[in-house]
Amino acid sequence: MQETHYLLLFIAVMAVATFITRVLPFILLYKVSDHPMLIYLGRYLPPVMMVLLLIYCFRDLRFGSFNDGPAELMALLLVVALHLWRGNALLSIMAGTGLYMFLYQSSVLAG
Repeated sequence: MQETHYLLLFIAVMAVATFITRVLPFILLYKVSDHPMLIYLGRYLPPVMMVLLLIYCFRDLRFGSFNDGPAELMALLLVVALHLWRGNALLSIMAGTGLYMFLYQSSVLAG
């Protein structure tokens, strides 16, 4: 019983801390929301972060075996094609992840 109360208190504290970290920028920056620097960051930071994630994901790409090269590139091509065709990021990411996992698992099982 003591552990349950401790865990519930821990979850509540973490929920409040997470909520505060999400809300605090809006509370602190509401007067300067039209500042040119914030507008610039809001416009260019998301694409830059996506490029950094791509670089991170493909940093160890090797073309020596099927496990390392083509599965990632085929998934990337699917993501790009689906996003250009449908414009839905969630669909593109889910389909690319699904294709990559299918190709990776089938190549691992094949030996």
